[in-house]
Amino acid sequence: MARGKALKENAYRILASVPLLRRFFAPDLPASRPPPSPDQRLRLEIVSHCWRYDRLLTYQLSSLALAPPREVEVRITVFHSQEDEPTVEALHYFQAQGIPGVEVNPWPLDRGRLFRRAIGRNLAARQTEADWIWFTDCDILFGEGALDRLGREVRDRQDFLVFPRTHMCSPLLPGNDPIFRDRKDLPGILTLDTDGFEPETRDRAVGGFQIVRSDVARAAGYCGNISFYQEPVASWQKSYEDRTFRWLLGTQGTPVEVDGFYRIRHQAKGRKGKVPGRSKDRG
Repeated sequence: MARGKALKENAYRILASVPLLRRFFAPDLPASRPPPSPDQRLRLEIVSHCWRYDRLLTYQLSSLALAPPREVEVRITVFHSQEDEPTVEALHYFQAQGIPGVEVNPWPLDRGRLFRRAIGRNLAARQTEADWIWFTDCDILFGEGALDRLGREVRDRQDFLVFPRTHMCSPLLPGNDPIFRDRKDLPGILTLDTDGFEPETRDRAVGGFQIVRSDVARAAGYCGNISFYQEPVASWQKSYEDRTFRWLLGTQGTPVEVDGFYRIRHQAKGRKGKVPGRSKDRG
């Protein structure tokens, strides 16, 4: 069965490299949409997944608490498992903070559906009420004013898919790095020293940097018409489907010149094994 799934995964990755075949799979997408009215704050939904990554999620949510957006309304939807107690605890803590302009929206899934990120992303895409929806990962942080600058940049755009051309990235951190160590002050708001971060440039919307116009997201879902990517799985899956998603939209994404975003690179994969921390199998 595992071999069959791997072959199917590879088949879709190959399929997504053939532009002429797109017309047989592509959903009907709206060509354009009216921008928000000048007196309306832009609404952004950020969609993250967390499994045994409560520390990284805490840094992500802390970045919103420490520098709340002033010009955009943010809803951060976090797909997680109820059995991942430290993550549930972190989500409840940040919900209770009442961060100005930010709604923390926990969305529990059973593990089989959580482990395939396309499933949660598809659910959020179909139901979003925002103007734009950002499919991200919990190792992405939002610096002072970054989301407001993004809002100004995309407000009147008609692009289907955009991404920050450049973000700041940490060195590859080992599992015993101080930011992953046991912290007795959790749950809580944590600050992160980003002095050692270096610029990283992307040429397409990949990984945690996929920002989609919401009417397009509602029409397409996230690989919503590819049944293979909507099937539950037994273990955490790499997000190869972002290539298929770009193929379905017919674009690699448009880069935007917005700074203030950060990514934590980490060796310790809490979702797959044991790492240092409050619990021996939490990451």
